[in-house]
Amino acid sequence: MAGLVSALLSLNRALEILTLTSMPELPDISAYLTALQPRIVGQRLESVRLASPFLLRTATPSLQAIEGHTIQSLGRIGKRIVMEFDHGLWLVLHLMIAGRLHWRSAGAKLAGRNSLAAFDFPNGSLVLTEAGSKRRASLHLFSNRHDLAAVDPGGLDVFEIGIDEFKAALKAENRTLKRALTDPRILSGIGNAYSDEILHAAQLSPIQLTHKLSADEWERLFAATQQTLQLWLDRLNAEAAASFPEKVTAFRKDMAVHGRFGEPCPRCGSPIQRIRYADNETNYCPQCQTGGRLLADRSLSRLLGKDWPRTLDELEALRRR
Repeated sequence: MAGLVSALLSLNRALEILTLTSMPELPDISAYLTALQPRIVGQRLESVRLASPFLLRTATPSLQAIEGHTIQSLGRIGKRIVMEFDHGLWLVLHLMIAGRLHWRSAGAKLAGRNSLAAFDFPNGSLVLTEAGSKRRASLHLFSNRHDLAAVDPGGLDVFEIGIDEFKAALKAENRTLKRALTDPRILSGIGNAYSDEILHAAQLSPIQLTHKLSADEWERLFAATQQTLQLWLDRLNAEAAASFPEKVTAFRKDMAVHGRFGEPCPRCGSPIQRIRYADNETNYCPQCQTGGRLLADRSLSRLLGKDWPRTLDELEALRRR
């Protein structure tokens, strides 16, 4: 009986994870870029096939303008993938929550309602799918580099700044650490999953306010942000160099806290706890991060209501003014 109960709990958690948000973040986007680089850079885009007209969010230039042209380079803006073409046009793909990329044989059919688009190259087809009924993924086509600013939230790359700039950016407003780390206007490419891992590594509470951190805590947070992201960049890029990342997920077995509610903390063994608010789930260790306190009371709900967006769509729509 105990084994059956355990199995049912594991199944319930697995189903729960499938319903949670899992937007690809910096390490995941980097893995896609690593896999795409040898496959499509220098290749001619023969055709673009759209199964959903709502995917394309710009009217001009038309998608036909990039057909027959070669991809010159790949890049990233926040959590977006950017493709530069040889005649100066730029294609920007935002996978949002449920969008995923797949590498298929040339001319692969767009089978099923989740298949949204295919980009056909001589050596294969890049297929975009999106699970669920909501269509959040988007394509933008711009005629020059300057126009890319329209989709750039303005967040800083944590590997291109020092601790002083990092601290100034996060202290511009008095926010919870979870919100500050995931705000695309502040830092580039960090979302729900890796912010949990960063805060666990730094041994800081997700609801600690940025104006309340000590000098030592700022040092720990900055180091944890760079080191955690670099760890996962190295891991996922190595995997992507070996094979195309077909199963991108925010829930990985080697993560310390994210998606591990009820499981033991790898540092102290205490059960991982969570905060669930609207579209967000935050996982943390009470022993390592909050002095043993469980974060579940009315004052917390009021704080989250003021500081956290209700949906990831709201968060991703933020732009620096």
